Amino acid sequence: MNRINEDKIQFTVIEYGKSILVNSYTNEYRNLMILLRDKVFIDEFGECGGLGRCATCLVRVTGLKGAATQKERNEPITLQKYGIEEDAIRLSCQILITSDINGAIVEILDQYNR
Repeated sequence: MNRINEDKIQFTVIEYGKSILVNSYTNEYRNLMILLRDKVFIDEFGECGGLGRCATCLVRVTGLKGAATQKERNEPITLQKYGIEEDAIRLSCQILITSDINGAIVEILDQYNR
């Protein structure tokens, strides 16, 4: 198998009830927030630019594996600050584009849909 096929990632994004199949590959984007802004064109998404502080890039994710399941850096503090306790809700800026998200389902949340 060639290297490109080994690095291929595919997952489903749900925005306003509409499912979108997204294809990418490992490290094509710095993080999930940047990928979503580029491929799904979400308005006002990721206001802090990926620092993990504003919670404007909220997603509900199922099917993460490996290191992607860990909440690190500013993420736990930011989620706590906004009163978010559900484990599946994440800041997309803190999820790296690796094989750990292959097959996942990512639902875009807005501030009123937590």
